[in-house]
Amino acid sequence: MLMPMAADAQPPYIEFKNVSKAFGDSVVLQDVSFDVLPGEMVCILGRSGVGKSVALHHIMGFLKPDSGRVIVASRDITDYNEVQLEEIRKKVTMVFQNGALFDSLSVGENVAFPLREKGELSEEQIYQVVDGLLEMVGVKEMRELLPSDLSTGMKRSVAIARALAAQPECVLYDEPTTMVDPLMGNLLGDLIARLKLHLHLTSVVVTHDMRLAKKLADRIVFLHEARVIFFGPYKEMEKSTEPIVKEFLELDELTLEA
Repeated sequence: MLMPMAADAQPPYIEFKNVSKAFGDSVVLQDVSFDVLPGEMVCILGRSGVGKSVALHHIMGFLKPDSGRVIVASRDITDYNEVQLEEIRKKVTMVFQNGALFDSLSVGENVAFPLREKGELSEEQIYQVVDGLLEMVGVKEMRELLPSDLSTGMKRSVAIARALAAQPECVLYDEPTTMVDPLMGNLLGDLIARLKLHLHLTSVVVTHDMRLAKKLADRIVFLHEARVIFFGPYKEMEKSTEPIVKEFLELDELTLEA
C-alpha cells in the first residue's frame, strides 16, 4: 500500500515508472523504477552495457520507453513531441562522455554558445559569465584553446561549464571519470560534488566507479541484467547480499589497497 505524500514533501524531479526498453531481441531495461528528488544526486551503477546510459537518454527524451512512464521536471514526458521536449531540455542538460564540444570553436566560445542562443545577455556579460564558469571548473587559462588541445579530463570540465551556462535545474553526467587518470577523476568528482552543494542542482551520474558513487551519491540505482537490483543509500548498499553488488564492493576495496 502506497503511503500518502507528506504535505511538505516535494514530488520527484525525475521518476521512472516500470520502464522497459529493448533493441531488437536485446532487453536493456526491464520494469525499471526509481526516482530523483529535487536537489538530490543519484548515481546509476552497474557493468558496461546494462542500460545506464540508455536511462539517461530516456530522461532527455532521445529515447522512448517500450512501456512504462518517464517523469522529468515533474512532468510526464513519455509521449512528448520534439517541440515539448525542447522545453524540458532547457531545464535538464547532459554532459556526454566524449564532451560533445564543437571542435572548431575555442573553449570560451563553446561555453558561450548556449548563452548566445538565449540572446538575453550582451557580449560583455557573456564574457564575464564564461570567465566565471571556466574559473569554477578550473580551466580559465584554457579559454582560447581548441578542444583538440585538451586532455579528456579537461574536455569534460569544459563540457560541464557549457552545461552550466544553460542555467539548468538538473545535470546528467555520463561516465564522467571514464578514460581519465585517477587524479583527474578525483578532481572531476570533487567538482561535481561542489556544484551540487553550491548550486543545489538535481543530478544523475552514470558510472561504474564505486569510489565516485560513494563520494557523490545521496542514493544509488544498481542495474544488473536490465533490472534494478538495489535502490537506496550507499550505506544500505554495503549490506546488500546480491552477489554482483558484493563483487563491485570487493573490487573497490582491492583497488583501494593496491
